[in-house]
Amino acid sequence: MLSEAQLVKNCLAGKADSQELLYRRFASRMFGVCLRYAKNKMEAEDIMQEGFIKVYQNLKHFRNEGSLEGWVRRIMVNTSINYYKSNLKYLQTLDIDDCTNHESVSVAATDNISLKTLLNLIQKLPEGYRMVFNMYVIEGYSHREIAETLGVSENTSKSQLSRARKVLQEKLKTINAVCYEQTA
Repeated sequence: MLSEAQLVKNCLAGKADSQELLYRRFASRMFGVCLRYAKNKMEAEDIMQEGFIKVYQNLKHFRNEGSLEGWVRRIMVNTSINYYKSNLKYLQTLDIDDCTNHESVSVAATDNISLKTLLNLIQKLPEGYRMVFNMYVIEGYSHREIAETLGVSENTSKSQLSRARKVLQEKLKTINAVCYEQTA
C-alpha cells in the first residue's frame, strides 16, 4: 500500500493508476460528506465529482503537514458550500428572536435511529437550515465563520441552526412515536 506522500508524488507525476487509487481511497467517505450538504444522491455525486477535480488541480499545494484525507475533506466541504451558494435562489431566514421553542429530544429517543435515517432527515431540511446545521454541528464552524462564508448575518446563522434543530426534533419525535407504536 502506498504511503500518502508517495501517492501524492505519483499523482503529481501524472500516473493514472495512482490518481485512481486516490479516488478509490477517499470516494466513499467524501461521498458521505457531500451527501450531507446535498438534496439528493445525484447532487452529491455532482459535488463530489467537482470536488475531486479540485483535488487533482490543487494537489501541488498539499504540503504533507496534515492528513491527506483531512485536506480532501476540506475541499469537499468547500465545494459543497460553493455549490450551495452558486445555486442559491431564496434563502429562508428568520430572526433569532422568533425562535423561542427550546424543547429537546432525549438522547434515548435517537438511539434507535440509523445513521442512514438521520442523514435522510438532514437532507430533507430546507437548504439554508441544512447548510448551517452541517457547518456548525458537523464541521465545527462558528456562527461568525458561517455568516462570512454564506454572506448572511450571525443572527441569521443562529436562527437557521435553531430552526434546523427544531425541524429535526419534530421529525425525530414522529419517528420515535412510530417506533414505539410498532414495539407496543
